[in-house]
Amino acid sequence: MKQLNLTPHIGCAPEDFAKTVLMPGDPLRSKMIAETYLEDRELVNNIRGVQGYTGYYKGKRVSVMASGMGMPSIGIYSYELYNIFGVENIIRVGSAGGMHPDLKLFDIVIGQGCCYNTSFGNQFALPGTFSAIADFNLCRKAVDECERKGLRYKVGNLLSSDNFYNDAIDQSAWGKMGVLAAEMESGALYMNAARAGKKALCICTISDLLSGGEQTTPEQRQNAFHDMIQVALEIAE
Repeated sequence: MKQLNLTPHIGCAPEDFAKTVLMPGDPLRSKMIAETYLEDRELVNNIRGVQGYTGYYKGKRVSVMASGMGMPSIGIYSYELYNIFGVENIIRVGSAGGMHPDLKLFDIVIGQGCCYNTSFGNQFALPGTFSAIADFNLCRKAVDECERKGLRYKVGNLLSSDNFYNDAIDQSAWGKMGVLAAEMESGALYMNAARAGKKALCICTISDLLSGGEQTTPEQRQNAFHDMIQVALEIAE
């Protein structure tokens, strides 16, 4: 692992990353993905323990690196990957809280777009509201792969929230507008991708149900989201 100082957060050379990076939130999930799926893998970044690996999946060169939790964190890492390290595609593979009544634990949600309650977009000084959407081709490929594998999935809007705990409002109120699930990263990722002219997609596995109280364990969230991970690896460009 070459140690460079192009940014304070990623300590390698641009060529150490593949054109597509999978981004789980959890560094341990990054490690698990690399060790389970990537051949000839190399640890290319470990600053702050945010483990980044590059290797090969079925002959394709792919990277995986954690984003941390929340839009400020993925906002930093995705900005640097897109604008400094030459990455073209980022596929977030994360967990989400299900809002739609048909969703069950471990179902997949493909974020065609996302609503958000963040001020992250203020930096772009837009004279209106920005619609944060995924790259269409990545989204279509993910849908096709879910169909091919016979997986339970839904496609639609996510809520990307700054708040995991919210004293003021029930996040599930977004459900009346058809929002499928809540997570905390896709808004910043989609906005950074749009600004950089790059591609992004958020694929989530339902880890808990906001209305029913059912939830997965930390160990399941770290190790058991293989359907989502395999979809992301198959569509990596």
